[in-house]
Formats: sequence, C-alpha cells, structure tokens
Amino acid sequence: MDPLERGELLEFRSTEISVEEDFPAWCRMTGNELVSWTKRGRERSFLVCKGALAERRVGETSRRSAAVAASRVVDVVIPAALPPPGPAVGIPALAVMGIGSWPRPRWMLQAIHEHVEGRLDDREFEATAQDAVRLAVDAQVRAGVDVVTDGEQRRDNYASFVGGLLDNCQLIPLTDLLPLVDDPEEFAAELRSLDVPASEVRHPAVFGPLGRSRPLAVHELAFARTLTDRPVKVAIPGPYLLTRTMWMECISDRAYRSREHLAEDVVRVLREELAFLLAEGAPLVQLDEPVLSEVVFSGGHNTRSFMCGALGEKRGAAEELAFARELLELTLADLPRERLGVHVCRGNWTRDERAALAGDYRPLLPLLASLPVGTLFLELATPRAGELDVLRELPNAMRIGVGVVNQKHERVESVDEVVARGRRAVEVFGAERVLLTPDCGFATFADNPVASPRVAEAKLGVIAEAARILRRG
Repeated sequence: MDPLERGELLEFRSTEISVEEDFPAWCRMTGNELVSWTKRGRERSFLVCKGALAERRVGETSRRSAAVAASRVVDVVIPAALPPPGPAVGIPALAVMGIGSWPRPRWMLQAIHEHVEGRLDDREFEATAQDAVRLAVDAQVRAGVDVVTDGEQRRDNYASFVGGLLDNCQLIPLTDLLPLVDDPEEFAAELRSLDVPASEVRHPAVFGPLGRSRPLAVHELAFARTLTDRPVKVAIPGPYLLTRTMWMECISDRAYRSREHLAEDVVRVLREELAFLLAEGAPLVQLDEPVLSEVVFSGGHNTRSFMCGALGEKRGAAEELAFARELLELTLADLPRERLGVHVCRGNWTRDERAALAGDYRPLLPLLASLPVGTLFLELATPRAGELDVLRELPNAMRIGVGVVNQKHERVESVDEVVARGRRAVEVFGAERVLLTPDCGFATFADNPVASPRVAEAKLGVIAEAARILRRG
C-alpha cells in the first residue's frame, strides 16, 4: 500500500481461509478501508482503499472526470446511406444454437485485458482472438449445433465491449464508479451481496457524441463464416440496454443533456451496425435486452440488480417499458423481422441462482408481443423463469428460442429431460415455431464464465441429440 496515494484502490487475493477474519482486522489496524470482498472457489479477493473511501470520492471524482473530459473528442461521420439487406440462408424449425458467449481460454482473457489496457496492439489481439474463435466454433460443430456463434471471444462482456469500439467512448473499471455514486459503501456492499466481480468488470464512459467508425460485430461475422458452412448468429446489445448502461451522471452528461438525448445516438449507431450485418448476409441478429427483466422483477426504482445497464438511472416500470419499446421500434424499423431476434433472461453474472432475478414473463408479454422481430430467445429451463404456458399469448408469427438447459448448472441434463422440455414447447407453440437453446450464454462476462468449455459442449450436444429425437416426432 505504501506507494499508493490516499484514496487509491488495491486488490488483494488469497487462498488462505484465515484471511477472512485476519484481513479486515489488518485494515482496521492500519487505517485502510475494506471496500468489498468476494469469494470464488478457494480464492478470496479484497478491494482495499488506502485511507478512507471518502477521500477517494473527492479526489478520484475530479481525477476521473478530468481524465474523461481530457479524452480527445473525434468528429462523428454519419453514413449518407445504409446498405440494403443481402441474401441469407433460412434457419429451420427445431434448430439448435447457443445464445452467444463461450468460455474463453486463459490466454484469451489475458489478451482482452492487455488490449483494453493498451499493452497489446490491434493486430496481435485480432490474431489471438481468431485462434480462440476457432476453438469455440469447433466445439459447437462437434456438439452438433445447426447455427454457430463466434463465442463473443473478443468481448470483455456481452454489452460493455462497445465502449472500446464506438467513437468518443471508453471503458473504465467498475470499481472506478464507486466515487461517483451517492453512497460508495452501500454500492460496494450491494455488488458483494450480488456476487459481482467488480474488479474484473469494465463499464463504458461516454465523453462525446457517439459514432461508429469501426464495426461492432461485422468483423466477427466475417471471420466466423470462414470457419464453417453452418449459419452464423450474431448477438449485439440492444438499444435500451446500451442506453441504461451508458447513461451515468457525472460522465455522460458532459456529452448529452439527458438519457433520451443519448438514446437517439445509441439507436443511430445500432441501426448502422444492423444494416451492415444484414448486408453481409447475417441470417439472424439477436439484440440482448436482459435488463428488461430487471425493470419488472427487481422491485421499486431504488432496488438494484447487477447486469450491465441495471446500474444506471431507472424510473417506474411502466415508463421504462414504454421507453424500451420506443427504442427497439426505432432501432428495428423497416428491417426484415424474420432475421431479427431479442433475448431476455434474468441475469448471468454468477452461478448462484439466489442472486439472479425471478418471475414469469407475464409483466413483459405486452412489450414482447409488440416487438418487430421474428424470434424471442427466452430463458425457460430455470424455475426462476416461471411456466411456459404464459407465453401462449405471443403472436403466431414469432418463433421462440426455448431455453432447454440451464447453463449455470455443472450437471449436464439428460437427453430425456431436454426432449421433455422440447415436447412441451412443441405442444404450446407448434414445432415450426420452436428453436432450441441454453437459457443464456456460457460466459456472458469473460472473467466470470458460468460453465467450462467441457460442460458447455456437453450441454449443446444433449440439445442436439434431443432435437434429432423431436424431429422424428
């Protein structure tokens, strides 16, 4: 701690059991503040502030604000026209696919950190990422999926990665938000209780008008298609999720006068990305909007859940759902709905089911039914998601990507279990409307995967075998 300035943070890690009692005592004795601590397996992680966290709040707020304000704002170039959708292969009924993410190898995690921190250049990062994508695609093909993803190998998580790609936006550690919230101690305690690896999660900070001079996922699609002749699905964060994620007072309000003002540019850059993905022949683009469940299942407007987007400003549920519907409709307007999907779950940052949200889809049905998409990818294997029957009201034109395995459980479901869930879905929706998936990705947050590559491949293999049985009737 000696080289640190007062108010700076340092993480300590240990596998010693006694440290749970000894370390807090050491902090009290030395006058340093224990901000939070987490436990993952045998390892304990302690986030410590030199001196009092209040000192950091005063000093770091000005330093962080100065750092973001000092970032060079670049001019945004808006395309005069967007390309029309190109041809794409169709996705058959009962097709098997992942939701998006795949566990990264240890060396890929290291590359992500070094790239974000500026210690690995773009060329070397891309070469490393391509090796990781090859492994992810090979595993899915071995499992027998009908549609592959690139495993989101280049991304630090499913949403915040855009902060490192969009113009006038940057990634900052989640721990750096502590000085910017009203009650840092309470915020740190909430993160700890929700099993959030705060020291390993980064958050986008907007310091100027958003622009898309680089693709968000078009390059991911292009490379994945060189590895397989199977269709490639691409997942990107949805407009409501991104707006909630990016709107952080003390940072975003330097570039935008309000959350609604920011949302206008979020919609614009996402429409640009969607246009180029569809022009490149993406057969299915999935917009991730898990924070919709946080709106209706986390209680009052002051109740917090952790998922990207859930840390930002939130109003009443009715107002938030109306805002989300408007943003999704604007983003997806006049695009081919049969090639678009939305994914909703209840949180995938931890294996601990008690930390995730719970509730059936009833409060979200009016919104989901109104969306201009052809497919809804829904978490349904976990009991937290409620009964499948409440979804009968969804339009017949919509396909349902039915979660038939729980990606958080180490146990691999039996083929019989998955067949039973699949048959139930066929009874409710008809076989022509059913796709088969896990509840969510296997590694939504790069540093905190909920499954190993071995378990992920085994679970997809079971779904593929169940699909073969279901196709026989």
